Amino acid sequence: MNNIVAIIGRPNVGKSTLYNRLIGERHAIVDDFSGVTRDRMYGTCEWNGKKFTVIDTGGFVKNSDDIFEAAIRNQVEIAIEEAHVLVFMVDVTTGITDLDEQMAGMLRKTDKPVIVAVNKVDNHARMLAANEFWSLGFEETHFISSITGSGSGDILDVITDNLQEEEFNELDIPKFAIIGQPNVGKSSFINALLGKERNVVTNIAGTTRDSIHSVYNKFGKEFMLIDTAGIRKKNKVHENLEFYSVMRAIRALEESDVCFLLIDAVLGIEAQDMSIFQLAVKRHKGIVILVNKWDLVANKESNTARDFEIKVKEKLAPFNDVPIVFISALEKQRIFKAIDEGLEVYQKRSAQYKTSQLNDVLLPIIDRKPPPANRGRFIKIKYITQIKTYYPAFAFFCNHPKHVKASYKGFLENQLRKNFDFTGVPISIYFREK
Repeated sequence: MNNIVAIIGRPNVGKSTLYNRLIGERHAIVDDFSGVTRDRMYGTCEWNGKKFTVIDTGGFVKNSDDIFEAAIRNQVEIAIEEAHVLVFMVDVTTGITDLDEQMAGMLRKTDKPVIVAVNKVDNHARMLAANEFWSLGFEETHFISSITGSGSGDILDVITDNLQEEEFNELDIPKFAIIGQPNVGKSSFINALLGKERNVVTNIAGTTRDSIHSVYNKFGKEFMLIDTAGIRKKNKVHENLEFYSVMRAIRALEESDVCFLLIDAVLGIEAQDMSIFQLAVKRHKGIVILVNKWDLVANKESNTARDFEIKVKEKLAPFNDVPIVFISALEKQRIFKAIDEGLEVYQKRSAQYKTSQLNDVLLPIIDRKPPPANRGRFIKIKYITQIKTYYPAFAFFCNHPKHVKASYKGFLENQLRKNFDFTGVPISIYFREK
């Protein structure tokens, strides 16, 4: 179980700047207008040896000038329900506003850890002014400047102190998360698999409310399905459906070994599908893409599926070595082929290769096409070994690890994929000094 930390607060208090600082990247669009964050909304942070997912809720507020109060209130409700730790961001330059008061009122009712981050505290006068925020009544109130980074270490210390301990499920079976946009057919797929035979299905209380864990044990196959579709219809959720489904997907994804990403055959692969796919890749999860509602595609010809697959893989590049299965959950077409692919990806993700095997295959290829010299340094790769992690990772030992170009790293990944089967599995390559 991976912890989720949500940064909440009204527009323009600096949520995206803090988010960028925490995940160590500069991807979100940061500007002086309310609600400009539409880009990167979730990423991974590691601090004190603990990893967690950070969500910038500001990225989900649309048309923030006219409807933002209602939209933000919904966001806070969803964040309170779904996240493990809440960072409530306020702005020292405006003081406590009515909206801050309303949000604080909602946050006081939760038993989850709330950390108040008073932003833009970058001089002595503002330091004094920031003291008024203690009146919001939260013990963990910290003064920061997300632009310069001062105070962000303290916030990270408090976040990691409040993270929940990892819970490992005692069932040592493959865990498959069913993820995808709303209305893509996640429930239909699960129902088609499980049917009405409740005797073979055990509902295990999940660590998350509403996300349903079912064990499938039929035809000599056993695995756990983590269903993000089993969401009670909540009022007000429709305005924030994107935000809600992304949070749900993240939670299910973190618990899984392999993700089934369902996409709609009629709509094709969309931006949000790509976001969820990238998150799965970043978290080193196995991936199978299921194109659902294939029965609704009109005028199919012999090349229709192949052309659709080519289009999807073009969008997924550079990592597009993933199985794509065309299914109809309603008609129960190819749903068992989908499961077979998932089990294969699970095996590949946990495969271990001997050092001798890797070197026998890869060293002759490297000799034929060695890494290009960089700034007069000739790079010699001496040997390769697999690192013991829960996903495939490889160390290439060489004399100048920092000077190996990204394009050559891509070449080595392609060779690993060509000679050892890693379809559906993200792999990591590291260069280490001999």
